[in-house]
Amino acid sequence: MKTNEKIQNIKLELRVIKSFRNFLEEEGFVEIFPPAIVRASGACESVDTMFYVAKGNDLLWFRPENPHYAHLLQTAQFDLEAVIPSLKKVFSIGPTFRADEGDVRRHLVEFIMAEIELIGELPKLLNYIEKIMLRIIHDILNLSPETQKELGFKEQDIERLGEIKPNFPRVTYDRAIKILNVEFGKDISAENEQKLIEKYGNQPILLTHHPDALWENRKDIEVIKFFNMVPDPKNPSRLLSVDLILPIGGEALGGAQRVEKFEDFKSRLFDSEMYKSLKKKGGGLDDFEWYLKIFKELKTMPVHSGGGFGIARICKFLRGENDIRKVVPFPSNRSRIS
Repeated sequence: MKTNEKIQNIKLELRVIKSFRNFLEEEGFVEIFPPAIVRASGACESVDTMFYVAKGNDLLWFRPENPHYAHLLQTAQFDLEAVIPSLKKVFSIGPTFRADEGDVRRHLVEFIMAEIELIGELPKLLNYIEKIMLRIIHDILNLSPETQKELGFKEQDIERLGEIKPNFPRVTYDRAIKILNVEFGKDISAENEQKLIEKYGNQPILLTHHPDALWENRKDIEVIKFFNMVPDPKNPSRLLSVDLILPIGGEALGGAQRVEKFEDFKSRLFDSEMYKSLKKKGGGLDDFEWYLKIFKELKTMPVHSGGGFGIARICKFLRGENDIRKVVPFPSNRSRIS
């Protein structure tokens, strides 16, 4: 990457984060700074993609009297949830780490994630997701042509962003797989995401109500979402969940309405693939002890929802780049580290 391209990417990333932070502060959100070294409770969906933290060659140097593994953060969700009863609306912006072996054009092993958590049900979360994206686009469009050029935008990029309208299409998973002719239970590929985008006029899409892999009558479901999601009361086999799918950028957010009752949380945790994998690796309930203690004291959490935005995916959408490495100033993947 040339120096001028790197500078453009630095400025673009800063501009997106500034828009994100300004909007949320105006809305009364409180910024939280979570730790980057965590237990397995800091995993998004699978402990299998977490990085271990060691002292030299010693993976178990944390609390020698009760040895356990430590990892690099994947999500600050539980940290944000823990303060929701008091602060009501919170967010964090910082690096997240994932040992992802996916397409290097779409995946990084380290990237900036902006997470929000708020009191309210899924529809409130959907509204905030849309407002955040519209604010970022608005701020870009209102820059001078010279500043837009400094951020690496071409005229066609600005024209394309100007065509993004409010009221993003809200499409259920069932509706999406019917349009795409995808078998139920299968994940929607990046290619199919963009086909869906085209179907809805090249607008961002809020893809909702994914299958619940923890549903008692489940069959083979490969759409494994994080366990702390509320099943839809109207259809318990589906979740009150959402993915933000962006033109070109792809899936840029995963979120949901969270579990409120302590016993429901424990039940979903124990039945999750994440927990089963954690047990095989020598972990267990004590990895969640700090959060369970807070949850148990409250007995019932307030109704709340949240999700995490991948800043690089947003930048990919804004610039119309198919390769995520072209919009990140310091792209971190296996080839760069090895």
